[in-house]
Amino acid sequence: MKAMGCHGQEDQKLALVATSDDGFDWLEDSISLLAADIDLGGSYGWWCDPLPAQQQDDIGSVVAQTLSPPAPQTTSSPLAHASPSIASTAVSSPSTEPSSKKRKSPTHRVSGHSSSNQRRRAEQERPSGGGSKKGGSKGGGAGSDRDARWAEQLLSPCAVAVEARNLSRVQHLFYVLGELASFSGDANHRLAAYGLRALSLRLPAAVGPAAAAAVKVPDCECPTPSFAGAEPRLFRASLIKFNEVSPWFALPNALANAAIAQLAASTRGAADAPRPLHLVDIGVSHGVQWPTLLESLTRVPAGRAPPSVRLTVVGTPPVTPFSASPPGYDFSPHLLRYAKSINLDLEISRAASLDSAHGLCGPDEALVVCLQFRLGHVTTEERTDILWRVKDLKPDLVVLSELDVGGGNGNSAACEFTARLELLWRFLESTSAAFKGRDGEDRRLIEAEAGTAVAVTAAGDHGREGWRERMMAAGFEEAPFGGEAVESARSLLRKYDNGWEMSTAAAATGGGGAVALRWKGHPVSFCSLWRPA
Repeated sequence: MKAMGCHGQEDQKLALVATSDDGFDWLEDSISLLAADIDLGGSYGWWCDPLPAQQQDDIGSVVAQTLSPPAPQTTSSPLAHASPSIASTAVSSPSTEPSSKKRKSPTHRVSGHSSSNQRRRAEQERPSGGGSKKGGSKGGGAGSDRDARWAEQLLSPCAVAVEARNLSRVQHLFYVLGELASFSGDANHRLAAYGLRALSLRLPAAVGPAAAAAVKVPDCECPTPSFAGAEPRLFRASLIKFNEVSPWFALPNALANAAIAQLAASTRGAADAPRPLHLVDIGVSHGVQWPTLLESLTRVPAGRAPPSVRLTVVGTPPVTPFSASPPGYDFSPHLLRYAKSINLDLEISRAASLDSAHGLCGPDEALVVCLQFRLGHVTTEERTDILWRVKDLKPDLVVLSELDVGGGNGNSAACEFTARLELLWRFLESTSAAFKGRDGEDRRLIEAEAGTAVAVTAAGDHGREGWRERMMAAGFEEAPFGGEAVESARSLLRKYDNGWEMSTAAAATGGGGAVALRWKGHPVSFCSLWRPA
């Protein structure tokens, strides 16, 4: 019998978690996530074995020649540049490339990196904490040297060509990207695959269906389904694992929980009695966030804890990346059973929209609305409408967590795509570090869902300051985080790869404002608190 490799053993463990009949496990795991005294930090830049120098040079040569100014053409065909003449063994003309050489296997890792990857790998081989500090970055994970990020060097000009309706340039870059992309390679290859897929989906709307039909699109269908098509138990196990190894969602959730617990312990109702707590969830946690909060409420001193907790999960705004769940997934029974085990009065309801949530709000409740990672993927009009409806609920506190995408260097669709591509690079690079290079089902599912974000055409975010202006225009004022919440978040962050860091900003109220999460010195997301002005 063939011995099982380390990756096979990991996948077998995941399968056992995903198929376990004990629905209580996910609650225990999500609670222990913030309390476990384990060290998830360290530098995992060594996870990918160095490639031969010749293979590294191949992709660098391909990228350089692909991006060089095209030679004058005598033909007037709109697809005159469709077959690139690149003097490299890595990529040949579409007319001479046998179809059997296409890299379509989901387990295939494309050989070759840019020559600058050699410098990157030298940095990776340094001891933890001794990597390059350029740009305020920390060590860990794959290198962030922009020269080594060849996927972005191909995808960004391709997005510009799509917007300019330059079909010959699009066809040229599609072909090169199709040869280099892989959903199971390193962060560069994965980014190329998700970016190519996103551009192929954007193409018909940008150039028209008839023109798009003339462009030959490489096979770029992701072999892993997104959240909506996942198996429910694997979906649950993947969420838990991702929160365990990455602070991408775990840190904002922890900050939100700390602020909610502080509000619940300090709000008083009639006769100076604690008020019931009502949480309106418009987020992407799928229930994983809440066990930790419920457990923390049981530790509030007697006479200050809320007598009951109500959780309303709202189905609006439209489905966005990370917001969907597979058919058959329902965390409510497990969460209710856990609440009963810790003697906490919990009620869970679902609302199709914010309008229907109005009728579920009681006059004496401490109302908290959690807007987490949903509004960054909708239109400007939808954002404005949702914020005004949230204000109409008269909440005591609004938690806003969003990706710090920024608007790029302009307001065009290509600039917006490039900004989202930059963020996806940080996601893929940090996930490589988080999973230590293990290419299991859980990682593939999480990355497949993240990859859908670059295919979304949404309003520009303009970063954290843009969100601050938007919230103030909707009638909210920023509130500070407590010092204990910030210190707890810093303690949590030390459990993860040392490429992560956080910072706080001064709020208009004079206290600590939004808390920003950064990967190697570059913004990823922020968590902020707001109250009706």
